[in-house]
Amino acid sequence: MAVAFSATAFAQLPQVKVTPANIAPIDPANYKGVEGKTLAESKEWWNKPLKAPKGAPNIVWILLDDVGFGASGTFGGLINTPYFDTLANNGLRYVNFHTAGICAPTRSSLLTGRNHHYVHMGNFAHASTAAGFPGYDGRIPPDKGTIAEALRSNGYSTFAVGKWGVTPDEDTTAVGPFDRWPTGKGFDHHFGFLESATDQYNPPHLVEDNFHIKPDGRNLNEQITDKAIAYIDAAHKAAPDQPFFLYYAPGATHAPHQVSHEWSDLYKGKFDEGWDVYRQKVFENQKKAGYIPAYAKLPERNERIQAWNSLSADQKKLYARFMEVYAGYLTYIDHQVGRVISYLKASGQFDNTLVFVMIGDNGASKEGTVHGTINPKNSAATTPEADYLKKNESDYETIGTPEASTNYPLGWAQAANTPFKYWKSDADAEGGTHNPLIVYYPKLITEKGGIRTQYSHVSDVFPTTIEAAGLKLPEYVKGIKQDTLQGKSFFNSFNNAQAKTLHTQQYYYIFTSRSIYKDGWKAEAAHRPDNVDLLNFPKEKTIPERNYDKDVWKLYNLNEDFNERVDLAKKYPEKLKELKDLFDAEAKKNHIYPFIDRDDINNKRIHKLKNNN
Repeated sequence: MAVAFSATAFAQLPQVKVTPANIAPIDPANYKGVEGKTLAESKEWWNKPLKAPKGAPNIVWILLDDVGFGASGTFGGLINTPYFDTLANNGLRYVNFHTAGICAPTRSSLLTGRNHHYVHMGNFAHASTAAGFPGYDGRIPPDKGTIAEALRSNGYSTFAVGKWGVTPDEDTTAVGPFDRWPTGKGFDHHFGFLESATDQYNPPHLVEDNFHIKPDGRNLNEQITDKAIAYIDAAHKAAPDQPFFLYYAPGATHAPHQVSHEWSDLYKGKFDEGWDVYRQKVFENQKKAGYIPAYAKLPERNERIQAWNSLSADQKKLYARFMEVYAGYLTYIDHQVGRVISYLKASGQFDNTLVFVMIGDNGASKEGTVHGTINPKNSAATTPEADYLKKNESDYETIGTPEASTNYPLGWAQAANTPFKYWKSDADAEGGTHNPLIVYYPKLITEKGGIRTQYSHVSDVFPTTIEAAGLKLPEYVKGIKQDTLQGKSFFNSFNNAQAKTLHTQQYYYIFTSRSIYKDGWKAEAAHRPDNVDLLNFPKEKTIPERNYDKDVWKLYNLNEDFNERVDLAKKYPEKLKELKDLFDAEAKKNHIYPFIDRDDINNKRIHKLKNNN
């Protein structure tokens, strides 16, 4: 006969006050208590609760998307970013920091502290780009744990908001599996999107934790900021002494550039002088502030970009509006970051918070084509140039709105990348991989507004965070022994502008554009450069010969020529050979081979799931 158990009876049971504690399960082999036959004959024993060291800082990583070195006012650009200014002016500006050159490789390297091929993210985790090779399957192995897993092991709460971008497409359905979603990679909560880009007002695949949810119609960046604050606030109320880690990764400023007129209209008329004047002004700002060397010279305007003064009045009006929207978008995301900072200050948590701000996961995007994009039905690949431009001019009023798929023209991409040549996905060039970094932590950093020139890479942020916070790397995560990190800490430079650079060599590779850096020297090759992208009209029908051995390698001494203006390949052939051999060794070590280029992807020569297993 079943016995009913009433709510009243339950309420009469003794209530236990619960204090948050991360207690590991008891291992019978190492049990230090006594297991007698009765409780009276036994002695209870627990593992110690896992707690962060006393005084351990909160940690905030901010990673923006598709922002060039010369966009933000914080690094000499003409776009206002007052909250980034405040962090940099009270912290440090790192002006020789590098990303992987495109989003998923950068993010995988950042999160794991290792090279992107080494963690299987040579391209993307998408079904169209992942391939059945160790460097390209898009599945980060469990022995190469994330920063969130390491911080969890140190007693932290962990939250991620915004873009994730490293989950295989096949895993993103409502049934997962979820071990490669953020919550499977060490985060207690996540709100955002798993893919590489999304609509900012109506994201089709918005997720929270392990559930697909409906957007509420507001700009996504406002929503992720609300969630970030809510997660931190709830954790702080439940466990005020427990530090948190926030990975704040907005979709901004990746296309589509979508922001309200409230923000874009702040820049009405501000870019009417055009991209040539913008580049010159920013270049002088950067040189005057000491962000670039005094000897620096501005590279020539790219051959695919028209001189601003040669454009028609209608073109100037159209192109200026693209940049007004982009600038408003960047200022808007700075404001959203400011909301998080303001909350932390108001709640008394900011004074002990270590902040890293990476202004871009790669250089500014060349994907807007020569004339910019607005209407996805108006394709630069299939529409005659004159008709394409005319359609864009007729769609002028929709630029930046929820109805448009806005990306600015190539001229503004080069301007946003000042003082470098080239752009996103060109892993051979500094313009694709050289991004600004801010580090803020007054508790340890004594200099305000300092500039640091040490060479560093996105994989270095993980070990630097661990060292600066006084934490330890876990030997095991979820019972799996962890591989070593490849990134090098630059913590030694926090209070020493002359500190030795510990990261002395680094490869770069995206879609077979590739380079190798060693002690200030850099060798690079651009396989099938932009003439097969959507940057020319008409689009070329003939694909250049596929012969990697015939790719032209260039050689630069970045110690004397930081923005790659003087090719020394013919002058120093022995140095070039040395670096090419080093690239080959790194390629074998990190699983860069086989080379996979855009033509392989476009013609679906990869991701063959049927094999001989």
